[in-house]
Amino acid sequence: MAKRNALGRGLGALIDDAGQEHIVTADAVNEIDIDKIEANPFQPRTIFNEDALEELAKSIKELGIIQPITVRNIENNKFQLISGERRLRAAQLAGLKKIPAFIRFADDQGMLEMALVENIQREDLDSIEVAISYQRLIEECKLTQESMSERVGKKRSTISNYLRLLKLPAEIQLGIRDKQISMGHARALVNIENEKIQLKIYYQIIDEGLSVRKTEDIIRDVNTPKSKSQKEKVRLPEEYEQLKNHLAEHFSTTIDFKRNNKGSGKIVIPFKSDEDLERIMGIIDKMK
Repeated sequence: MAKRNALGRGLGALIDDAGQEHIVTADAVNEIDIDKIEANPFQPRTIFNEDALEELAKSIKELGIIQPITVRNIENNKFQLISGERRLRAAQLAGLKKIPAFIRFADDQGMLEMALVENIQREDLDSIEVAISYQRLIEECKLTQESMSERVGKKRSTISNYLRLLKLPAEIQLGIRDKQISMGHARALVNIENEKIQLKIYYQIIDEGLSVRKTEDIIRDVNTPKSKSQKEKVRLPEEYEQLKNHLAEHFSTTIDFKRNNKGSGKIVIPFKSDEDLERIMGIIDKMK
């Protein structure tokens, strides 16, 4: 039976020789002593759900390890984990002494890249863990967003959206990890530049249970500058209002007073046509 690739297209695209295994047949799966396997020092994931591990351990007791882990050989006949830490931990909980494993040849750079890519492709990761993994691939593995997109099989826009989350305040990032808000909420909050406003809306989302759409509407209002007609108009003193009404009656047209807070302004007499303008000019001439 052909070996199943646990990482999908990402791993094959990541390491040049990943598709050319050093052990190529079914008997390439080796039974390795669990106590000879060291943890992956490049493992980006630090939090494992204990209840989920217990469930997996029970399944392993009944069915065994369905998908082998992947390791590399190090000195003194010991091994270092490349991928499959969750399976390894569950196997230890289940009391297994040996575990099936594929043995690969990889340097530290390859170890880091494989660990990060596996992390990205897990379905149970929160958005911040994924974003941090992308950032590490850029900074530590010297990948561009374009090359990373090819290697992990994700759109460049998707990668950019995750990386933008790291610009949010730490408080909001923690809220994403704790599932206080969703990825949709977070992507909307990124569009606000003012950190205080970000936090204000963040707590509003939690307190009022706002949907992503409602959050987007609030943020759209915050980011949309008000037109002049929406701005608060300066209220005219009573005597100005009386003069405005008197002139409107005298010229038989709507008169507009424009006045600022300092008291200066102008009187606007609109006209509808050349004939209407001549009519108004005639009234002014008579006033003279």
